[in-house]
Amino acid sequence: MNFFRGVMGGQAPGPQPSGAETIQRLCDRVASSTLLDDRRDAVRALKSLSKKYRVEVGSQAMDHLINILQTDRSDSEILGYALDTLYNIICNDEEEEQDESEDENAQKQADDLGAQFTDRFIQDPEHVTLLLALLEEFDFHVRWPGVKLLTALLKNQGVQVQGIILVSPMGVSRLMDLLADSREVIRNDGLLLLQQLTKSNAAIQKIVAFENAFERLLDIITEEGSSDGGIVVEDCLLLLLNLLKNNSSNQNFFKEGSYIQRMKPWFEVGDDNSGWSAQKVTNLHLMLQLVRVMVSPVNSPGATASCQKAMYQCGLLQQLCTILMATGVPADILTETINTVAEVIRGSQVNQDYFSSVNAPSNPPRPAIVVLLMSMVNERQPFVLRCAVLYCFQCFLYKNKKGQGEIVATLLPSTIDANSISAGQLLCGGLFSADSLSNWCAAVALAHALQDNLTQKEQLLRVQLATSLGKPPVSLLQQCTNILSQGDKIVRRGSNVQTRVGLLILLCTWTSNCPIAVTHFLHNQENVPFLTAQISENLGEDERLVQGLCALLLGICIYYNDNSLENYTKEKLKQLIEKRIGKENFVEKLGFITKHELYSRAAQKPQPIFPSPEQMLFDHEFTKLVKELEGMITKAVHKSSEEEKKEEEVKKTLEQHDNIVTQYKELIREQDAQIQELKEQVSSASSQNEQMQVTITQQLSQIQQHKDQYNILKLKLGKENQSQGDGSQVNGLQTEELTQLRKEVEELRKEYTLLQTQLSGKDELINTLKAEGSVGGSDNTELLKELEALRSQVQSQIAEIDCMKTERQELLRRAEAGASNPVPDGDGWSDTAKIAELESRLAAQTTETERLKEEAKMSSESRVEMEQQHASATSTAAILQTENAKLQTDLQESKKEQDDLLMLLADQDHKILTLKKRLKDLGETVDDEDDLDARDQTDDDDEEEYYEDED
Repeated sequence: MNFFRGVMGGQAPGPQPSGAETIQRLCDRVASSTLLDDRRDAVRALKSLSKKYRVEVGSQAMDHLINILQTDRSDSEILGYALDTLYNIICNDEEEEQDESEDENAQKQADDLGAQFTDRFIQDPEHVTLLLALLEEFDFHVRWPGVKLLTALLKNQGVQVQGIILVSPMGVSRLMDLLADSREVIRNDGLLLLQQLTKSNAAIQKIVAFENAFERLLDIITEEGSSDGGIVVEDCLLLLLNLLKNNSSNQNFFKEGSYIQRMKPWFEVGDDNSGWSAQKVTNLHLMLQLVRVMVSPVNSPGATASCQKAMYQCGLLQQLCTILMATGVPADILTETINTVAEVIRGSQVNQDYFSSVNAPSNPPRPAIVVLLMSMVNERQPFVLRCAVLYCFQCFLYKNKKGQGEIVATLLPSTIDANSISAGQLLCGGLFSADSLSNWCAAVALAHALQDNLTQKEQLLRVQLATSLGKPPVSLLQQCTNILSQGDKIVRRGSNVQTRVGLLILLCTWTSNCPIAVTHFLHNQENVPFLTAQISENLGEDERLVQGLCALLLGICIYYNDNSLENYTKEKLKQLIEKRIGKENFVEKLGFITKHELYSRAAQKPQPIFPSPEQMLFDHEFTKLVKELEGMITKAVHKSSEEEKKEEEVKKTLEQHDNIVTQYKELIREQDAQIQELKEQVSSASSQNEQMQVTITQQLSQIQQHKDQYNILKLKLGKENQSQGDGSQVNGLQTEELTQLRKEVEELRKEYTLLQTQLSGKDELINTLKAEGSVGGSDNTELLKELEALRSQVQSQIAEIDCMKTERQELLRRAEAGASNPVPDGDGWSDTAKIAELESRLAAQTTETERLKEEAKMSSESRVEMEQQHASATSTAAILQTENAKLQTDLQESKKEQDDLLMLLADQDHKILTLKKRLKDLGETVDDEDDLDARDQTDDDDEEEYYEDED
């Protein structure tokens, strides 16, 4: 116990052990003690020494501490001490003050200790798995130091620890449970842990997102007060940024989960915006960044468009515009809001249209675009704010031909309003101001109004500027070239190079793909000599970019030249370059643009981000234009006239070919439509054919049934005939009975034949009535059509009669007025004639109407008569069908009686044969029917001979 008194409390007599020796003894105590209390005291002592003797404790005690975590899971107190100790030796956050004399190398070595001890700890991945298992302990003294230790491991060796956690079963899920802990300390440190865990690891980001992280984080933000919350809100927003930035899967999940709608309340600001706390500014700044992540230009166009649509529909864009126009908003928040609004409306026509309708709360109200442009051309505004306004204006015009037309229209003479400030006036004012940054921003903004829009390029040529009193106005294009040629003669605030670069960007954008603008530019005789002089001079490094842009502008004048000016055709401009500059020198100067150090920076992102105003030289869209034109201009300069002629011929051939292809495409479309129509007809015919096949099959089966019935009846009749033949052989013992039976059979046959005849007659009568009924139906249809035509004719006649009655009343009224106020005789005669004519026409129309009514009445009567005939025929057919059914029943009964008679005859024949046999057996002589016939014949012969002898 003296040892622990020396470490923990009082001083023991004798020499004191060193720190390394003390730590060694404590490690031995931890390893060898069998009592839990002794091990707990030793670990507590190591914890107290771990900050001062970080290296010694880390090198000697780490293995023992890990062993404690594995073996003493039942005691939460010793686990807490071990975890705290490991955290102290791994964490790089120095709580103790460093001496001022300590050099930087020693500090760097101290910082590297954390990484070294982290590598040692994670050499065995099971250690990290063990730590994850300990986080399931609910005890505060175990869970909290475990969270801090894992956070420190991720800070030092994030990639390796992320890999271990990713493959650990339920590893990420255990960490997500920290957000549901009721103890705020653990929940808040869990946020810090998840921030480190989700850095630059898309797989973990997806797992965390699908563990319902968005729902939990947004709930925490709401509970903590949204933008008015504290550091916890900031931590939640940082974690959300980690999950969403450059992760399209999570962005889509965030949008599909309707979480964008939950962001709207964050941006609700009151009327009094004074006194914003630093934490609120930070929170709102992160919230705006979160919105920008969802609509960033680097995202896929489809995902960005869907997020922009959702933000407009839920009112988030409207809320951002409210902040934009509010007063008292801090400058950095206003700047970030402008950037956010810019990306929310970029490329979305609906959002751009809404933004153009937003007005500032001023008297009189001004469009938000005008208010923003006023800030852009105002040199007193902060540089970052002016850049944000330029970016917002560029995004408003991006793929927005309607907006481009509205901006250019404010410069045209017919739309200028002298009583209000327009966007075009502000851009012209900035373009010709004494501030070089305003010149550049206005030139680039105007260039975006012309981007990929040939119509507006031609419209802008109409703009005329009044330079001074008494002088005629000059075109905007001419004024730009005048300022460009004056160069250093004008005193400006800022860089003259910046002004000239801005004007050249505007001119290059204006003339590209616009032969009319090229013609206007070349029409000024001073422009081409100025460009060739600028390109051919040997200027300093600062002027190289201007030379490159001049070469680009001259190349555009060659490539898009329509040869309408005789002095500046393509061939003459190329000869001028070859004589004054040299083709190789021209191409070299043209390459100065892409070789500039600021060119690649501007080409990366659409947003203009520059560390200082002097470095603001390139625009993102212009870099794409340069990349497109550089190779084309180089080829155009090196081509000879013969090659150009061949190329023109090839172009004409290609145009003809395109026209032919277009014609064939149209023909193919028509044929496709015809084929589709024929396919539909074939399909319809096939269905009808299938129905007919089914009908034919049914009819064939019915015919086969009728054949079978006919064959059965035929067999029955054959048996009847055979039975009758056999019956003729019966002797005269029962002659009278047989004769009577034969008569009955003959009568039944006659009755059967009569019934068959009546049945066929009835069938013919039914068919005839059916045919008459169908003809009557068609006649009824024709009568109905004729009746409708007559009715329409009657209606038109009635309408005409009404019109004529109205006209007659008017003429009568005029006649009465004329009687009271006499008029010249000519007018009276004309009115009388008109009245007479109208009365005659009215009488004729009345007669015609009566005739038509009679015809309609007769048609109605004939229709009624036809309907009665049809009903009578229908009832007759029904009666005949009933009689037919009755006859069929009688026929069946007759057949049955005939069969019974045949059976009776067969029995009689059998009895006669039996009686004959019995008589023969008794010795009686029985004559057959043949013998009886022969005897009758002999008697007749004898009688004839007797009568002959008497004669």
